[in-house]
Amino acid sequence: MYDAIVVGARCAGSPTAMLLARKGHRVLVLDRDTFPSDIMSTHFIQLQGVVQLEKWGLLDAVKATNCPPIPKTIFHIGDVAVSPPLPPELQGVVAYCPRRTVLDKILVDAAREAGAEVREGFSVKELLFEGDTVVGVRGRDKTAGTDVEERAKITIGADGMHSTVARAVNAPAYNEKPSLSCAYYSYFSNVHLDGAELFLGENGGCLAFPTNDGLACIAVGQANEKFDEFRSDIEGNFYRYLDLISADMAQRVRAGKREERWIGTADVPNFFKKPYGPGWALVGDAGYHKDPVTGLGIMDCFRDAELLADAIDDGFAGREPLEQALSGYQAKRDEAALPMYELTTSLVSGTTPPEIFQGLAAAAAQDG
Repeated sequence: MYDAIVVGARCAGSPTAMLLARKGHRVLVLDRDTFPSDIMSTHFIQLQGVVQLEKWGLLDAVKATNCPPIPKTIFHIGDVAVSPPLPPELQGVVAYCPRRTVLDKILVDAAREAGAEVREGFSVKELLFEGDTVVGVRGRDKTAGTDVEERAKITIGADGMHSTVARAVNAPAYNEKPSLSCAYYSYFSNVHLDGAELFLGENGGCLAFPTNDGLACIAVGQANEKFDEFRSDIEGNFYRYLDLISADMAQRVRAGKREERWIGTADVPNFFKKPYGPGWALVGDAGYHKDPVTGLGIMDCFRDAELLADAIDDGFAGREPLEQALSGYQAKRDEAALPMYELTTSLVSGTTPPEIFQGLAAAAAQDG
C-alpha cells in the first residue's frame, strides 16, 4: 500500500511526487514513456515557474543543460511591441525554455532522489475501485510484460488533457470552451531572437523562444478551422502565415535552417475539471487546460503540484479532513488560473477587451 500513486511523470506528476516524498509519504510514479523522451509542448517556463524550480533546488540543473537564459519577453500585439516591467518580487529572474527531453528527465530524477519509486514504461489500463472510492491501478509493465495491480490511499492523475484517471472517475468539467486554435512548430538554427517573442494579431499568432543547443522553437498558430488547410502544405503555409503575422520574424526564420520535423495539432481544448473525489485527484493538464498561446502551461503545472501536495499532506497529517483540504486546493487553483484562462481564450478567439491593448500601448509609450 502506497500513500499516493501518481499516474504521469512529466511537468505535473514528478513535482507532485517529489514534494510528497519530501514530506515523508510513500509515493509510486507510473509513466508509459521512458526518460529522456520528448512530448509536444511550447516548453516555455514563465518567471514564477523559474522561481519554483529554484525553490525546489532544480534550477541549477536546468542551467547546466546549455539552455540559454531569456532576460525579457516581448509581446507584439498588432502594431504594439512591449516588454512589460517586472513586479518587484521578480526583479532579476530570467525565464528558460528547456527542451522537454531535458526538463522532464530532471523532474523524474528529482522525484527519485526525494524517495519516490518511479516505474517507467508502465501503462495504466484502469483504476481499481471499492464502491465509489479509487483504491489503486491496474496496468502493464513493458519490461516485465506482466499485468500489475498497485494500491494507494490516493491515486493522482497527472497524465495530460486526455487523462485516463479523469476519464475513469468521470471528473466533472466546467467553464469549457472548444479548441480555438491550431499550430505547427519546429526547431531552427541561426535565428536571431531578442528574447522570447510572442506575436498576436488578426492574421494569427507566432511564438518564438531560444532553447537548448543553440536552437529556436518557432510556432505559428491559426484559427482552429484552418487546421486541415494548414497541414495540407505545412512548410508552405507556415511561411505564408508567418509573412502575414510578422514580415520581420519571417525574414529572421528564413535566414536560419529548420533542423527537426514539424509538430502540430488542433487538439487544444479549454476546460477546468473538478480535481478530486473519493480516493483520487487531478493535477496539471488532467484537471485544467487552456490554449498554449500564452505559454503558461508548465508554470501552471508547477503551481498546482505544490498546491496539491500541500493539500494531501494536510489531509494525511490530520490537520484538516482530506476532502476539505482538496476542496481548498481546487479553490486556490481556480482563483489563480481563471484570470489568465479568460485572457488566453479571449486572445485566441479575437474577443480581447480593448482595454488590454490600451494598457499595452501605454506600457510601450512609457518604455519609450
